[in-house]
Amino acid sequence: MPVGRTWSVALLGLEGSLVEVEADISSQLPKFVIIGLADKSLGEAEGRVRQAATNSGCRLSGQRITVNLSPASLPKNGSGFDLAIALSCLAADAVVSNESIDRVVHIGELGLDGRLRPTPGILPAVLAAMRAGRTTVMVPTGNEDEANLVPDIRVVGVASLREAAIWHGAELAPVPVEPILHAETGAHGEPDLDLADVVGQDDAVQAMLVAAAGGHHLMMLGPPGAGKTMLAARLPGILPDLTVPEALDVTSIRSLGGTSIGRTLAFRPPFENPHHTATTAAILGGGNRTIRPGAAARAAHGVLFLDEAISKKINHGNPRTTANYM
Repeated sequence: MPVGRTWSVALLGLEGSLVEVEADISSQLPKFVIIGLADKSLGEAEGRVRQAATNSGCRLSGQRITVNLSPASLPKNGSGFDLAIALSCLAADAVVSNESIDRVVHIGELGLDGRLRPTPGILPAVLAAMRAGRTTVMVPTGNEDEANLVPDIRVVGVASLREAAIWHGAELAPVPVEPILHAETGAHGEPDLDLADVVGQDDAVQAMLVAAAGGHHLMMLGPPGAGKTMLAARLPGILPDLTVPEALDVTSIRSLGGTSIGRTLAFRPPFENPHHTATTAAILGGGNRTIRPGAAARAAHGVLFLDEAISKKINHGNPRTTANYM
């Protein structure tokens, strides 16, 4: 049988690399093997892919299936490879066209019923595919609007593995399913705060204007209730809109964090206000194999407000004085 071959994207933070997904069916003891430096969640793709294919009416071969993710030296994590693995296996079994799937980058997690679930990090993944010269990408319907934010690439949104297989030439009757959509977070509906709302605080307002104009860091000292947080929350309102590359960065970071992106890029500078008890990982980001953005990363091209960064006897010995950094 021919080797089924398609493409997906491995993310390391915001940086994405194309991954070639190959599947081979051989007459050995039945087994499903994934090789190529896959993490635990990717190694568990066998259960998701097999059951999704069965419930989609295109059961996988009962022989030995070997899936290779190349380059093998590149770490790969997450469930976004499910769609590419399933289609490469179906191509190896001549259910779908090998030539068709080889022209498309596939990203998406499969549910056991065969539907595709919204996947975090779609925007940076599609950006990586576009920068690598690919022209078509297939994503879950719930991520279609987000993927369409990337220019110069054709986006195909599919609700299920069966729909994806039909698009690639499988002789199956269409079966409508209810797509799984991304839960709305309402983050983009928050009103912009205006520095003009501040009454008094002339010196503090002047300091905010200087910091915004020059891109400076700012430290505010004063007792609780003096208005430091109120002023800081209004700083993004006097900053200029982000450029398109900056907006892509900010929106990609939100996508990595699992936030619903919607149909527009985020052109307003972000504002992050982590709690003063936040851990180092919560502020700087990190994670076990999968990098998750922290508050500092989410504040890129915007404002990071560290409330109560210092709380001790300063300012002439006043124990209630706190310092805030931006």
